[in-house]
Amino acid sequence: MKLFHRKNKYERIVDRIKELIPTYDAMTDETLQNQTDVFRERLQQGEKLRHMLPEAYAAICVAAGRVLGMRPFDVQMLGAVVVEYNNIAEMKTGEGKTLTSVMPMYLHGLTGPGNYLITANEYLANRDAKKMGKLYRWMGLTVRSGVAEEGEDPHDRDLERIYKSDIVYTTNSALGFDYLFDNLATTPAKQYIQAFNFALIDEADAVLLDTAQTPLIVSGVPRVQSNYFESADNIVKTLVEDEDYERSDDLKKVWFTPRGIVKMEQFFDIDNLLSAEWADLYRHTLLALHANYVDKRDRDYVVDDGEIVLIDEENGRELEGMKKQAGMHQALEAKEHVEITEQQRSMASITYQNLFRMFKQLAGMTGTASTDSAEFLEVYNLAVYKVPTNHPNQRIDHPDHLFISNEAKLMASLDVVKDAYAVGRPVLVETGSLSLSNLYSRLLLREGIPHSVLNARSSAKEAEIISQAGQFGAVTVATSMAGRGTDINISPEGLELGGLLVLGTERMVNQRVDNQLRGRAGRQGNPGESVFYDSLEDKIVVENAPKRVLKYAQKHADAPKQELGRHSRFSHVIDTAQKVVANRDRSARFETLQYGEVFRLQRDSIYNYRNGIMHAQNLDDLVDRLVKRVADQYLDQRDAKEADVVDFIYRYIDSKYVVTKDLNALSNAELKQVLIDIMYQSIDLKHEELPHAAQWIYYQRLCFLKAIDGAWVEQVDNLEVLKTLTKSRSVAQRNPMFEYQKEARKAYAKMRLNMNLLALQNLTSSEINYQKDGTIDVKFP
Repeated sequence: MKLFHRKNKYERIVDRIKELIPTYDAMTDETLQNQTDVFRERLQQGEKLRHMLPEAYAAICVAAGRVLGMRPFDVQMLGAVVVEYNNIAEMKTGEGKTLTSVMPMYLHGLTGPGNYLITANEYLANRDAKKMGKLYRWMGLTVRSGVAEEGEDPHDRDLERIYKSDIVYTTNSALGFDYLFDNLATTPAKQYIQAFNFALIDEADAVLLDTAQTPLIVSGVPRVQSNYFESADNIVKTLVEDEDYERSDDLKKVWFTPRGIVKMEQFFDIDNLLSAEWADLYRHTLLALHANYVDKRDRDYVVDDGEIVLIDEENGRELEGMKKQAGMHQALEAKEHVEITEQQRSMASITYQNLFRMFKQLAGMTGTASTDSAEFLEVYNLAVYKVPTNHPNQRIDHPDHLFISNEAKLMASLDVVKDAYAVGRPVLVETGSLSLSNLYSRLLLREGIPHSVLNARSSAKEAEIISQAGQFGAVTVATSMAGRGTDINISPEGLELGGLLVLGTERMVNQRVDNQLRGRAGRQGNPGESVFYDSLEDKIVVENAPKRVLKYAQKHADAPKQELGRHSRFSHVIDTAQKVVANRDRSARFETLQYGEVFRLQRDSIYNYRNGIMHAQNLDDLVDRLVKRVADQYLDQRDAKEADVVDFIYRYIDSKYVVTKDLNALSNAELKQVLIDIMYQSIDLKHEELPHAAQWIYYQRLCFLKAIDGAWVEQVDNLEVLKTLTKSRSVAQRNPMFEYQKEARKAYAKMRLNMNLLALQNLTSSEINYQKDGTIDVKFP
């Protein structure tokens, strides 16, 4: 009995595209190029984008053949259809995701600005914008890269031209920061992002999951420098583990014991360190504790020229210009006895989850997504669809070789590399850290084996090196994420020897990364092999396995037989450890999402209020509401002293006010009217200084925006600090999320009251000075 495959909706659409391709093949270049105008006219007449999908995809497929010399395979068309229907297309490494992306990007580019292809790094964004940009421009669309070229200043980007383009190739961080800066602009002309219509995320797992635990933060306003950093560091350095503080099994969390708290109180000569009175001091001791016993020098950061420079532990890349927030960077500086830099206030912040959920339509592509399909669906409403490979997969994935010690593992893996090099077979050695890459390089040099090392200094150089890793006799050492997005071309001699051999020197933090490494071999049906060499001393085991495993490793570190059998009691220790990490990372991302959601509600409210003011043509009604709110606000909080009323008037309304009546004798209703009258009098006097309508509306707008930004910057910084403080309350058996929500609501209400006062003070008390050149200089109070 013969079984027939029943085609699904996506496959039927691919068949329709293939039926249409001959029609577009028959067109001249000019007629084919004119199809963009035809499609756009149909859109203007109300036709739906997805209804035009088969024709638009067929047209761009034919154009790709003419311009790029590449015609998409059936599976690439399938991947392109899948992403249009709000999915993540799981396409194995080497299946051509870059060419796949041009179909949905062309389709959405027909709608005008607001469409983004988002990649994991600047090099890929620039490379693909140039390479695929030829095709889009040939078809009449505009395309730009949203990131600076390597070596260029990001501030020199022409943001207006970038975001007016139909298609923008960019990175998640570049788009996120541009969005935050857009909402710090003082005029609509300085807001560049046109819309969030469609985003296609390449390497979706890296962007949507791996970077999602850390929110984007814009800093820039200095805060009053604390003198607690050094004193907190001094006492924390004297603490004894398991007596004064304890660490979690994975060594990523640390906390004081009751004895440690008492020791802090004795050192600072205070009572009740955990009380509200000493909250700031307690926060600094927590920062010092984390800096000294969690963050490691040369793993999490380096000291370079008297400065703390953060590094990416996975690939060793220095994160120039990045700093830890909420005082953590200054705590590291105190720990390393370098100059403590000025602490910056957080001015704006957004999580990647909230950034991407702003898009009307979202989709993704990656080689590995199915292991986290539930989280993609829950957080981003994206399903994962496995696209079959263009050719059957011939790669052989060997079982792991597990050893007791790290040394035994490395020497055994080195023997495999030596054997492969002896016959000229290309080998890619993958490591989990920069330090291990350097160590392995020294081992190869000792054996006289020439090789390349991806040093994570330049994405462009990484791509060049990784592309040559499949040549005859090539040995390449790379960190797990280096060169991602670049194809490895296997030489004919390499294919005859069995293709690329991928040798992992340790399993990574999750199965997705392991699968990405394996996927570097055997692309497009080529032969290839992958194998991992692990040990009980690997980071994934040390940080996440039960203590009995670590005790066994210590006890048998010098045992004559180092390799453990595939059916030993430790055969699943790494798989189990990866599950622990996956659950912890998922929880961390969910926590970030929860905190980010509280923040989002406040941010959206402020940004909407701010944008309303920027685009308003008349602010008189807003001024009227402000005057009444401030009067009510004062009456709700006032003390029954005339001096307080006068002080309030002097500070926020009129510094030259002359008291002519007993304000204390007035009822609340009468006092409210007096305050309102004084406010309007002061505002009217400012209006007389700026009689022209355009000047007056601009002045009012600046007064409100200045107040909003001042209050909001304070609130953003407060929320960052509050997050750190409330997380520590879990030790006191409190729900940190509940505490954060409660305190954040209080802080928001207080901020709105402060914002009103600042806006009124700006309106009534700013100095207006006319310059000789006709311009006006406004000095805010």
